[in-house]
Amino acid sequence: MSEDREPTGKEDTSTPTLSAKGASISKTVQTHLIFPEHANALGKAFGGQVMAWIDLAGGICAMRHTAGLAVTASVDDLQFEHSLAIGDVAVVEARVNAAFRTSLEVEVNVWGESLQTRTRWLCVNARMTFVAIDEQAKPRSVPPLVPESDEDVARMKAAQERRNERLARRKR
Repeated sequence: MSEDREPTGKEDTSTPTLSAKGASISKTVQTHLIFPEHANALGKAFGGQVMAWIDLAGGICAMRHTAGLAVTASVDDLQFEHSLAIGDVAVVEARVNAAFRTSLEVEVNVWGESLQTRTRWLCVNARMTFVAIDEQAKPRSVPPLVPESDEDVARMKAAQERRNERLARRKR
C-alpha cells in the first residue's frame, strides 16, 4: 500500500500512537532505613521485605513509563548478594530495560549504604516483567523505549534475548 494514499475513514484509530520514552524518564529511586521491624533474629533485613520494596519500585517505574496501571507478571531473576543490617540504608533503584507490545522488563538494584562511612554495596539484583493494563484490567500497548546510550542498547538487546527465552519456555 502507498504511504501517501487518501484516508478512507476506515482506519483503526482505537489505539493512539504512543510516543517513545527514554529510561531516564521513568527511573525510580527509593530510600529506606532498616529498622528492627524489617529484620530477623540475626538483625538482617527480611528477604520478603526487600522483595516488597523491589516490587513497589519496579511497579512505579513501569507505571511511569506506561503512564498508567501496570502489574507484576513475573520475577525472572532475583539474586541476594549481600545482606542489610539494622541501621543500614537500602537504596532501591529501578529502570526500564526494554518495552515490548504490552509488557516491559524492569531491572531493580538494591544497594546497601552505611550511614557512618557512606560506602555502598550491591545487595540484590532483580529483573521483572510488568504488563500494562487498562481500566478493565486488560493488557494495553506500552510506549516504545528509546535508547539514550550504548549501555541502553545493550540492555535492550539482552532483555529481548531473555524475553525470547521466556516465551520459548512457555511454549514447552
